[in-house]
Amino acid sequence: MSPNMGEFSHHWPLAIFIIGAISISALLLLLARFLGGRSSGQSKHEPFESGIVPVGSARLRLSIKFYLVAILFLIFEAEALFLFAYAISVREVGWSGFIAAGIFVLILLVGLVYESRMGVLNGGHDRKITTRKRIED
Repeated sequence: MSPNMGEFSHHWPLAIFIIGAISISALLLLLARFLGGRSSGQSKHEPFESGIVPVGSARLRLSIKFYLVAILFLIFEAEALFLFAYAISVREVGWSGFIAAGIFVLILLVGLVYESRMGVLNGGHDRKITTRKRIED
């Protein structure tokens, strides 16, 4: 058996699985298309949520504070993930791991202080969040 056939012989079950999955999906979509019922009407194209017909527009303008809080949440969740991994391997990594974790926490602390001074953490107060100094005309 040639080296190329040897490599292929290990992957043929995966190829058969992928071909089978695509074939079954295509078959089910075609059967639904040809055998499924069709209905149309004016109410078919209206949005419907929990038995309530919507009133007005669904386009709402949200404050950027919501997005900033979400980004903060993601950043500090990632911090917790990395520090949990450090806490599990604290004995193996020794002082070098402790120093690296300390630098990591220090960088995040500097970012938290910066965001606090920008006003991101003032949840709902009237102070505006600014990224640059305002230039007076």
